[in-house]
Amino acid sequence: MMKLPDSFLQEMRTLLGGEYDVWLSSCDGRPAQGLRIHSGKLSAGRWEQMAPFPVDPVPWTPNGYYIPEGERPSKDPRYDAGLYYIQEPSAMAPAALLCVKPGDRVLDLCAAPGGKSTELGVRLGGEGLLVSNDISHSRARALLRNLERFGILNLCVTCEEPEKLADTFGPYFDAVLVDAPCSGEGMFRKDPGLIKSWLERGPEYYAPIQRRILTEAVRMLKPGGFLLYSTCTFSRMEDEDVLHGLLEDCPEMELSPLEPFAGSLPGIDGEPVIRLFPHRIRGEGHFAALLRKREGAETQEEERAQKEERGQRADSLRRRGRKEEASGAEREAIRFLEQETDFLAWESMLTSPYDRNRMRIQGDQVYLLPEDFDRSWKLRFLRTGLLIGSRKGKRFEPSQAAAMSLRPEAFSQTVSFSCSDERVLRYLKGETVFPDADARLKKGWTLVCMEEFPIGWAKYTGTALKNKFDAGWRIQ
Repeated sequence: MMKLPDSFLQEMRTLLGGEYDVWLSSCDGRPAQGLRIHSGKLSAGRWEQMAPFPVDPVPWTPNGYYIPEGERPSKDPRYDAGLYYIQEPSAMAPAALLCVKPGDRVLDLCAAPGGKSTELGVRLGGEGLLVSNDISHSRARALLRNLERFGILNLCVTCEEPEKLADTFGPYFDAVLVDAPCSGEGMFRKDPGLIKSWLERGPEYYAPIQRRILTEAVRMLKPGGFLLYSTCTFSRMEDEDVLHGLLEDCPEMELSPLEPFAGSLPGIDGEPVIRLFPHRIRGEGHFAALLRKREGAETQEEERAQKEERGQRADSLRRRGRKEEASGAEREAIRFLEQETDFLAWESMLTSPYDRNRMRIQGDQVYLLPEDFDRSWKLRFLRTGLLIGSRKGKRFEPSQAAAMSLRPEAFSQTVSFSCSDERVLRYLKGETVFPDADARLKKGWTLVCMEEFPIGWAKYTGTALKNKFDAGWRIQ
């Protein structure tokens, strides 16, 4: 039996009352595993037809499924094709509960490793802007990889403190997700190593951090916008007490009721929030509260002034850009886009092949910026928009991220293998593969697909497909 701290057990007995013994028994159960499909690439019905194991839906999100014990979906090429994200089932709830629609500006403030950001990006549908932030550079790099695997176009990945972001953006976002760092009580069963961390840094350590992060998040939320606060802890100090403290500190915020679902519980004092416990659901512990920023004329005037100032800066940068000649990298990128792709593939990003205002050149790398990106933002960016590719010598090479963002019909030449074809795994390992004998291919860039889902690039030599799968993505 897992050894839990006595003080933690006493808190749980007070919290759960008559359900305490059932909860305690559940602590020795097997943690549930899950995955969330990319609903922008395939429907639930399609997944249930193609899944390599029996499917069992997660009740609180329409695109979540439990993974049967013993399965290893990270080893399946469907994972490399960005068809799903492996995620603990309860952790799927926050992104599902936040109000996000195409065209919104969305901030995921504590985003790594990317489970919630990938879902938010899918729900934006290539429109608006997703800013995904993590203060750890190494964790932000993992976050970027996951967003690229999902083919998210309209993104910015940052590595900043919340205060720096708030000073830069002001009330800019329609929706903000704060999955805050916490003591991790809800994950003790899944990761017993967190118990030692809890003894060193418990709720008393995290609660002030959570309130500070939330205060900055409110500064970045537009009037009428929604803020989702979540943790993976049971602690009242980190959950309801932090929530109440925020409402006291920020009177412009109000609690927006969340609809309960089977197995969920409300807040300790009946607040319309969501609490999840492993003895009631197939998942670990979680807390989620949705808040809304009240409309306010003064705040709206401030927002309009900031928007006008940003627009003036952007116009100045655009005028400056028109005076500059296109760099070699940019010319090669434009030639590649003209000759090889259907521009409708990136219609939400690019309005014309010569829209240089949407391109950003860093060295020999060419990026396609989101429409809402402001070049005057001075932040530590790991990524701004879509990396189209890089100029290498006299040639242009498209990026892995660009491959993952495309539809097969949008590229001039594709080759497709079935999921069970051994060439898929060989390709993902970085090996040269050969097309079918009757394939009608011309020499040059080829989008390699697993069935109708892109997985990377190759260059057809006339006989073989020279592997261009990103070395950092290759499987062992």
